[in-house]
Amino acid sequence: MALTTSSAVPTFLCSNRKSARLSLTCSPWRPRSWSRNSSASMLVTAKHGQRNAIQYKNLGDSDLRISEITMGTMTFGEQNTEKEAHDMLNYAFEHGINILDTAEAYPVPVKKETQGRTDLYIGSWLKSQSRDKVIIATKVCGYSERSGYLRENSKVLRVDAANIRESVEKSLKRLNTDYIDLMQIHWPDRYVPLFGEFIFDPAKWRSSVPFMEQLKGFQELIDEGKVRYIGVSNETSYGVMEFVHAARIGGLPKIVSIQNCYNLLTRCRFEVDLVEICHPNNCNIGLLAFSPLGGGILSGKYLDAHSEAAKKGRLNLFPGYMERYTKSYAKEVTAMYVELAKKHGLTPVQLALGFARDRPFVTSSIIGATSIEQLEEDIGAFLTTERPLSPEVMQEINSVFKGHKDPAID
Repeated sequence: MALTTSSAVPTFLCSNRKSARLSLTCSPWRPRSWSRNSSASMLVTAKHGQRNAIQYKNLGDSDLRISEITMGTMTFGEQNTEKEAHDMLNYAFEHGINILDTAEAYPVPVKKETQGRTDLYIGSWLKSQSRDKVIIATKVCGYSERSGYLRENSKVLRVDAANIRESVEKSLKRLNTDYIDLMQIHWPDRYVPLFGEFIFDPAKWRSSVPFMEQLKGFQELIDEGKVRYIGVSNETSYGVMEFVHAARIGGLPKIVSIQNCYNLLTRCRFEVDLVEICHPNNCNIGLLAFSPLGGGILSGKYLDAHSEAAKKGRLNLFPGYMERYTKSYAKEVTAMYVELAKKHGLTPVQLALGFARDRPFVTSSIIGATSIEQLEEDIGAFLTTERPLSPEVMQEINSVFKGHKDPAID
């Protein structure tokens, strides 16, 4: 159903504005464990091959109850046609997924000629859907000196009120909707090491838009009913804590989610300290894990560089893309995980997605696909792989990890 964005703010958004600000401190007043006391998210034990229903969890402090799988869309408009995009969205939502993730900069690789096409494909699909059955997560770009074409009168993108508003207004139009369920900052306004960089370089520090000013920009749009909740992406512990602190002292919306890379090859950055910050008994921020297959490398398809699957994969289609997986020790460690999966009667996809699925701090894993066949395999990995993975499998995963921590940063 369509919702108006006139001065009459929708009733449910008025109530959600309140809930979005209730937990402005980290949350000692509402103790919880990672496994919520809810029938939809309680631990389910199942043997490999048995089919289970998708599970659902609340995203942080929000009332967004999302599926454990999020449909990623960044290939729509580059590797996928509009019809293919619609077919995959239909398949995903028919099989229990209720949230999709997009961004103003998509599709990937990011370029002026195709920017926004992903949203347009989603928008045309939404015309045949019940809007209240679809949770839309999108993103406003962080600091960028190369993507000024996204704005009408800016050469440099910033996360300030003007940029946030223009991003949201344009996204709403492309997506053919009146509101966004989750608006995320794609990457920080300040300098942080990103997309394969690992070490913070003090020489690259720059002044940035104050955290409170960023939140005030979102506040205006929440008050207008155009945004329900906010989150961050590619963020650090420092950034998460500053946003939570700014919300608390300013009476502003609290972030409810963090979208960071997390998979068998990229664990440390989240597990070292973000996991503590995001815990429900602390700041209660839900992790939307992107690249649970490491850009596809954990499927094993790139181990044979001459295979058809490897040739068609985006790590080969787009030179320089995600080189942290192709020009590192990641391939060798991937081969270890592929052998581990084979030993236990699993496919590499089942092992990788089952691992991400079972982590108690992962609210939802973002999966991407370029075909129905890939999507079917990915969803099947969640629903038919033993839940949780056996202690023996986890012990062997951790054995590989202890000897080869985060090889994609080598």
